[in-house]
Amino acid sequence: MRIACIVPTYNGRNDLGRLLDSLEQQRASFDLFIVDSSSSDGTNELACSRVNNVLTIPSSQFNHGGTRQMMVNRNPGYDIYVFLTQDAYLEESDAIENLVAAFEDSKVAAVCGRQLPHKNASPLAEHARLFNYPATSLVKSFDDAPAMGIKTAFMSNSFAAYRGAALLEVGGFPEHVIFAEDMYVAAKMLLAGWKVAYAGNASCRHSHNYTLREEFCRYFDMGVFHAREPWIRERFGGAGGEGLRYVKSELAFLGLSRLHLWPSAIFRNAVKLLGYKLGQKEQGMSLALKKKMGMYKRYWDSPYAEKY
Repeated sequence: MRIACIVPTYNGRNDLGRLLDSLEQQRASFDLFIVDSSSSDGTNELACSRVNNVLTIPSSQFNHGGTRQMMVNRNPGYDIYVFLTQDAYLEESDAIENLVAAFEDSKVAAVCGRQLPHKNASPLAEHARLFNYPATSLVKSFDDAPAMGIKTAFMSNSFAAYRGAALLEVGGFPEHVIFAEDMYVAAKMLLAGWKVAYAGNASCRHSHNYTLREEFCRYFDMGVFHAREPWIRERFGGAGGEGLRYVKSELAFLGLSRLHLWPSAIFRNAVKLLGYKLGQKEQGMSLALKKKMGMYKRYWDSPYAEKY
């Protein structure tokens, strides 16, 4: 099984060094490719000093789906394409080995690994990872949609792998979406009759201590994504009360010993919901306002911004 590992980078020198250290410890054999968006902090120089295959692109050309698909197109012939983000690092030396083991099932088209919180994660960031990334592995098909809803198509390119043939079959990663190119592809694969997997025994460290503004911006982008790709919710269903379950789980995780964090936790979830709802209503907003509200601001300078 030929494996390519692809890592997009931008101004993350310290993060990249940590990730490369963990990749060097992997038991699995793979070819590593880095695509750097013209970093100015030494990331590119570090990548070139430690990795044989480094491609540099203008930062203005980066696109979550388009750049990843470009790397697949430039490096054909691999059975499996593993994707990582620069701010993740692998927890164990068998992480990639355990991740790609999911492809022993010939119907599995994609798999994502478990994301554990960084050691410096805030309590809220820690809970988010523990809630969304349990230890139990799972294989899903479209038949699971009535029970699991939109979570059937859950996927995260912070640590994921795709069967090359299946990725090609569904048209690859989309260039037109603001983000969530991973969920888009997973949904297409499920609708085409493939399965997607979650490998609870393949772990990386990856989390964000987002500010309130960053939470709002990220969820605004998520709302935009679902407003522009309504077919996903139409075919798979919604979250099915997942939001309320998350809030209850978060408060239980904080417990009475951290009662002082309850108000900020509740408020933060309200901010997320507001951002998401506003993102869904983006068709009535100016491009300038969308750029202020969203996290992926360069998207609004792209040819795909003018959908509405």
